[in-house]
Amino acid sequence: MVTPESIEHNIKNGMNTTYLSVDGDGRHFEAVVVSEEFAGKSRIQRHQRVYQTLGDRMRQDVHALSIKTFTPQEWQEKQ
Repeated sequence: MVTPESIEHNIKNGMNTTYLSVDGDGRHFEAVVVSEEFAGKSRIQRHQRVYQTLGDRMRQDVHALSIKTFTPQEWQEKQ
């Protein structure tokens, strides 16, 4: 079974984050990802970067993943 912790582990191992939170029920998940890597990237490019960290799990294990992405500056302004 896929857990929020396992998705978080994949993302953390695949990219540098300054904040990461994943919640979910085993099929549907929500992630908040804050990373310098998102600077200058479109929303689609940011999501693609997160999907890269999950690889085949997105096709096989995860039914739905809602992603909110921010640069550290955007995240700070949101707080």
